Amino acid sequence: MKGKKTELREFDVAELLDTEEKQTAYLSAEFAEGDPHYIKIALANIARARNMTELAKKAGLPRASIYRALSENGNPEYETIQKIVEALDMQLVVVPKGARLEIHT
Repeated sequence: MKGKKTELREFDVAELLDTEEKQTAYLSAEFAEGDPHYIKIALANIARARNMTELAKKAGLPRASIYRALSENGNPEYETIQKIVEALDMQLVVVPKGARLEIHT
């Protein structure tokens, strides 16, 4: 078939993170895996899904600081992560390794 072009657009996981439950499950899974790089990526994706500007205001951090901390080369401090998580109306919870955490909303 000649002449017919299919347009593709870039996949953006933030578009799928349209509920608090999906965001919580995603971030919890990344924390359970324990790779700081992917935790940072998950936080960045959720922040974009939630509106980075509003999140920055709620976290009490400059928007540019959140972008920088969660960028590919960013290395956020624990305090920054904690502020972002709290601004997302989430909390970090520690459970024994291998335990299954039930999320109730």
